[in-house]
Amino acid sequence: MADVVVEPVRQGLNGDITIPGDKSISHRAVMFGAVANGRTTIEGFLPGEDCISTISCFKKLGVAIDHEQDRVTVDGNGWDGLQEPVEILDVGNSGTTTRLMLGVLAARPFHSVIIGDQSIAKRPMSRVTVPLRDMGASIDGRAEGNLTPLSIRGGNTKGISYTSKVASAQVKSAILLAGIQSEGITSVHEPFISRDHTERMLEAFGVEVERDGNTVSVRGKQELTGRHIVIPGDISSAAFFLVAGAIVPNSNITLRNVGMNPTRTGIIDVLLAMGADLTLSNQQVLNGEPVADLTIATSSLKAIEIGGELIPRLIDEIPVIAVLATQASGKTVIKDAEELKVKETNRIDTVVSELKKIGASIEATEDGMIINGTGCLQGAHVQSFGDHRIGMAMAVAACVSDQPVTIAESEAIAVSYPTFFTDLNTLKSL
Repeated sequence: MADVVVEPVRQGLNGDITIPGDKSISHRAVMFGAVANGRTTIEGFLPGEDCISTISCFKKLGVAIDHEQDRVTVDGNGWDGLQEPVEILDVGNSGTTTRLMLGVLAARPFHSVIIGDQSIAKRPMSRVTVPLRDMGASIDGRAEGNLTPLSIRGGNTKGISYTSKVASAQVKSAILLAGIQSEGITSVHEPFISRDHTERMLEAFGVEVERDGNTVSVRGKQELTGRHIVIPGDISSAAFFLVAGAIVPNSNITLRNVGMNPTRTGIIDVLLAMGADLTLSNQQVLNGEPVADLTIATSSLKAIEIGGELIPRLIDEIPVIAVLATQASGKTVIKDAEELKVKETNRIDTVVSELKKIGASIEATEDGMIINGTGCLQGAHVQSFGDHRIGMAMAVAACVSDQPVTIAESEAIAVSYPTFFTDLNTLKSL
């Protein structure tokens, strides 16, 4: 397991960087291209470990995929072009691959087995397997189909109207992907609107999608048509440098080509509410996804309360938002974030435990955390627990600590941002 030492930043972070492709959109571009008719070309693909797992799984399903750095070509033959896999489908550390793959396979008339790493083996899958069983798929696994490995025998599925207890794009997407292949209409109703990359990309591939408030519906037996996809930079990855630019003294950073999907921009709302010096420029739309350049400078920040409908729009950014809050004046409260408990780690516990090690005044609650912005962080040895977002959050915290911070299992960062430390060092040197 690799340790990395991150030094405090004394001279500020300055310059321009281009954020790697959006992880959520990269997954979907490969998946939708794999089940589409014809060729799909993808530009700006994120070559992180999670997205590579998606490519690997679809190759095992008989799809021809050519991958070189951030460019991918997928030659799809429609839904019926998928073949029963000879090998087990290994999703690695990717929850997105796991849950969306379940939706794809639920309606395919063959048998498959999905397995992942030790982290995936702990993550709950019944939120997806239960509605897919209701549609007619046969799914079994550990804990009555709640934990991997999972065995799926699909086919003969029918559309359902499903009310999800959680606002989860993975749950919604899995059900919609099964629904597109099934008889009748499939509808998913959420308590809040979760990220809508699936809906936007399905429309780009020629699928009719109906949206009504918090409900999304698709008609069954629809086909996808291959196309060219340009993937914007991942705002969840940009968040780490947005926070670093706001809290490191004498900083001014511009992040190029960042996805600004309104279901994902909760981090922007938080930064602006806390008083960050943040501006947007060069706004445009690519494949139905809004994109912009973001410029962030050192800011005087004030504490706020974060909860309710905002949480699904920033759930992945909460680890680095907690770091941001340590540098804000006052007490920041994060609530309604129980979903953090079933991420790669229990991110409530891990964020609190590791930030305490470097001197943060932070306490866990049942559904979030409370952070007192003291501004004082110190050097220490911390753990990422194999969670990429915890690792990067600790690296950002190290930038404003009084001594170096050593981060264990730093290789986990490659899951979503393989060039993170290269980009950080580039901004340090300019």
